[in-house]
Amino acid sequence: MSKYKLFLLRHGEGAWNKENRFCSWVDQKLSEDGVKEAQDCGRLLKEQGYKFDLVFTSILSRSIQTAWLVLEAMGQEWVPVVKAWRLNERHYGSLIGLNRAEMALQHGEEKVKLWRRSYDITPPPIDESHPYFLEIYNDRRYTTCDVPKDSLPRAESLKEVLDRLLPYWESTVVPEIRKGRTVLISAHGNSCRALLKHLEGISDEDIASVTLPTGIPVLLELDENLKPVKPRQLLGDQAKIQAAIKKVEDQGKAKPST
Repeated sequence: MSKYKLFLLRHGEGAWNKENRFCSWVDQKLSEDGVKEAQDCGRLLKEQGYKFDLVFTSILSRSIQTAWLVLEAMGQEWVPVVKAWRLNERHYGSLIGLNRAEMALQHGEEKVKLWRRSYDITPPPIDESHPYFLEIYNDRRYTTCDVPKDSLPRAESLKEVLDRLLPYWESTVVPEIRKGRTVLISAHGNSCRALLKHLEGISDEDIASVTLPTGIPVLLELDENLKPVKPRQLLGDQAKIQAAIKKVEDQGKAKPST
């Protein structure tokens, strides 16, 4: 018997999604397509009659912007939006800024798939020589975290994303769901995948094949123990969703230079 509804949403397409680069903690706004994806998502949720009581986002602009556009399209701009670094995208370390297809050509598709999708493999850490190091760690938003800036990650596996996300989930999100509030988490591919792994009990091996396209809302119906009562539902046109999933999966494939 379904007692609670929880919605997960990977933000709309960002500029670096379009360029097939590891964006991670570099702050990016949505692309034109990403804005449309977020608006379409809001319209779909409104048509289906859903109403949110609270929205959680990361502290990265693409996640926040997506939440705003969704709420605007739903006519629910007044709904509170709570931001937390613990919902940030996975920290891809020294891979940040690199093109996935070019890396697949250089290192092989299997290696890139391991870096992108495996549960417990951490990519090489970012250091001060990295072109985006200062842009990330000098950003004022990281002075607002509940840990000192020196303790923030320099690279993460999906397991490490789940480790930093779970305390926030348990302390802040779960109590709101238990109050009967309908919650939207507008976050990122990996923070949403990590949470799905936890809620659905997905194995370390099987999580590698879970793909979330940008801008597609995921509905989870949960029982009183916050366990799913049915498989997750990706809402919208199923043919378009399958095409979007394939597009994400193909990002890690080597493309011969033309």
